[in-house]
Amino acid sequence: MARAAPAGAAPALAAGTTVSDSQRHWAQINEASFVGGMRLLFGIYRIAGRWPFRFALYPVLAWYLLSKPAARRASMEYLQRLCAFDPALARLNRIRPDWRGVFRHFSSFAENILDKMLLWGGLFKTANVVSFGREQMLENIQAQRGGLLVCAHLGNLELCRVLSRQRRQLRITVLVHTRHAQAFNRLLAKLDPDSQLNLMQVSEMTPATAMLLAEKVGRGEFVAIAGDRIPVSPMPRVAQASFLGRTAAFPVGPYVLASLLQCPVYLLFSMTKNGHSECHFELFRESIHLPRKSRDQVLHELAAAYAARLEFFCLKAPLQWFNFYDFWHLSGYKDASR
Repeated sequence: MARAAPAGAAPALAAGTTVSDSQRHWAQINEASFVGGMRLLFGIYRIAGRWPFRFALYPVLAWYLLSKPAARRASMEYLQRLCAFDPALARLNRIRPDWRGVFRHFSSFAENILDKMLLWGGLFKTANVVSFGREQMLENIQAQRGGLLVCAHLGNLELCRVLSRQRRQLRITVLVHTRHAQAFNRLLAKLDPDSQLNLMQVSEMTPATAMLLAEKVGRGEFVAIAGDRIPVSPMPRVAQASFLGRTAAFPVGPYVLASLLQCPVYLLFSMTKNGHSECHFELFRESIHLPRKSRDQVLHELAAAYAARLEFFCLKAPLQWFNFYDFWHLSGYKDASR
């Protein structure tokens, strides 16, 4: 799960406060054991193909679900909210908020991990990828006008990184917090050393970091940052927005960064539909300004607009959103309006 996300330290807690496994910050979740199993399964795929991979996958997933109650509960809660929010969609996709549904959710996650390995191993047919909404981005690229990409943990972001390497004019730097995914990053690096070239680990958004990113955007490059994970800093500022029928905390960092860079802001979503990979680009704002008097209100409006689009794409690919932690847990964060 080497995904785009701001970096830093875990949220500060009041003295004597304890956090249950289900309430841990996403960056505290250790995925090394799952990566170890995927390494073995990748070897099976290379020897025998995808169906034997899927057959061997079941015991690995069963062990993971039994040994990771926090991830299991997070998946269950997501499926419950999904089914309550759109029962017709749930019935159409045969999604149930039970063990079978959780197993399917994690199976989709494992297939996603395999596709990442195939991408960086040169075994994924990128020619079959369908892209939507790239036209305005390409116009900006040709005009050497960069921008900010606000992405999500939906589908396979690695696909967009690989495609950017294949198109010399499209340069993407992904801001990441890699501490929670070091094992998987090392595995990708073994498959292709270039897999780490356009990742940028950011502990905090310092003036020096902002200047570096501004230089990249000024050269017509793009910076990608996650819009659906709380930053890993003490008491991060968030905006609360409705997502699948209940309020959740969303980071405001992407919009603050956009206001500093003064560049176009795009949303980027990827998914697999009917066996084909899709990348969706949407112009979110031509630029973002945060007036001093209405700064908090604007941040909330931007976070709500992003949450609405994330919700839209989650409903298009309901088993491909991979945030296996208590996403709707709001305590420990500072709301931007307070």
